[in-house]
Amino acid sequence: MEHKREKFSSSLTVFLATLSSAVGLGNIWMFPYITGKNGGAAFIIIYLLCVTLVGLPVLISEFIIGRTTRKNVYGAISRITDKKGFKSIGIIALLATYFLMFFYTVVVGWVYSYVFKSLTGTFNGITLETANSIFYNTSTNIILPILWQFIALLTGGIILVLGVKGGIEKLTKTLMPVLVILLIICAFRSITLPGALEGIKFLINPDFLKVDISVIISALGLAFFKLSVGTGSMITYSSYYTDDNRLINTASKVAIADTVVSLLAGLAIFPAVFSFGMEPSSGPGLLFNTVPLIFSQMPGGKILCIMFFMLTAMAATMAMISLLEVVIVFFTEELKIERKKAIIINILIISILGSFAALSASSEGSLGNKLIFGMSFFNLCDFLVSNIFLPINGLLIILLIGYFVNKKCVCNQLSNNETLNNKKVIGILIFIIKYIAPVLIIIIFLKSFI
Repeated sequence: MEHKREKFSSSLTVFLATLSSAVGLGNIWMFPYITGKNGGAAFIIIYLLCVTLVGLPVLISEFIIGRTTRKNVYGAISRITDKKGFKSIGIIALLATYFLMFFYTVVVGWVYSYVFKSLTGTFNGITLETANSIFYNTSTNIILPILWQFIALLTGGIILVLGVKGGIEKLTKTLMPVLVILLIICAFRSITLPGALEGIKFLINPDFLKVDISVIISALGLAFFKLSVGTGSMITYSSYYTDDNRLINTASKVAIADTVVSLLAGLAIFPAVFSFGMEPSSGPGLLFNTVPLIFSQMPGGKILCIMFFMLTAMAATMAMISLLEVVIVFFTEELKIERKKAIIINILIISILGSFAALSASSEGSLGNKLIFGMSFFNLCDFLVSNIFLPINGLLIILLIGYFVNKKCVCNQLSNNETLNNKKVIGILIFIIKYIAPVLIIIIFLKSFI
């Protein structure tokens, strides 16, 4: 008996749900920092070009697969092609999702713990030394990282029990606008601080002298990874799309909105970083060490600190549930396991194996010195996902749509059965999918090992 599938109720909810999958912790600190480091506005221009040539083609290809088949990632690939070599896409996507969840939920747990700390006044009177000490205890404690990781997973599971419309759709319709409003408030306060102009210049001042081949390759890699492709989350979400949704438009809006959210996060952080003479290149430490320190030193900083970590938790949670949905819908459709049981099983799997990542996230953690191929379990998960699973899957997906799926099927999905007048756009997109995107994805893959 065919599993009855829910659908998102409108194009707006399609957009918000898809954007929520793309937006995550990387928007809050990684994208703004990489932008500032690599030439500001000059990098953004290059990044958007790379999105057009790599990110969007793969994203739209996943949309085509998802809406055509209306199946989970494994079932979708099995339905859309009978070529055995491409069946690995579904398997790799599931592996990528699990390994990503093992370490991503650790960081989500840290964010949840920082929401609690900001609410309970832990950051009152904080100094650089105490900020470092708080994060050290957060990442190296034997019990707390695992506990917060489980709380994060449990939160995601509760949302997903409510289903596509009752859970995913309601959450994203509520939290995405709230997240943007909170970001705007934090950004406004940050840019009004004395000396904030230097932070704004760091983020958006175009410096083409910084642009070289390494910057272009960095933009290329970020454009690929930033849109949450390769894990199956976009194939899964697009399987819930309405029939009248314009796939190319949705993908373009998501890419632009995702960039805007990242820049807003940058405006919330970097003007304050420069205003207080902090180091803008501290990576994750910018989020867990520098941000509490900055907010503790400004008027109304306690409220802003709470708001900032709450919006970070929102972004992390929405990205997390899109990943959880990939494996849950696989369990319900392929293994015929009831949804609530599938959620419980996957929370347990990720909690148990993810605990090894939680205990090895810091080199000083209890498992931090237990190395596999020279890496801790946390770093190994990150390496496998970022450098192997996602690039390989992206390449396979683009080749599948470009060369092995019936062109009429592709065109029908992109034109909504020829009801849209976009033949020229489709022609350009298919050309990019067939001849440009594969080469650039191979470059991304080789970059990981050179």
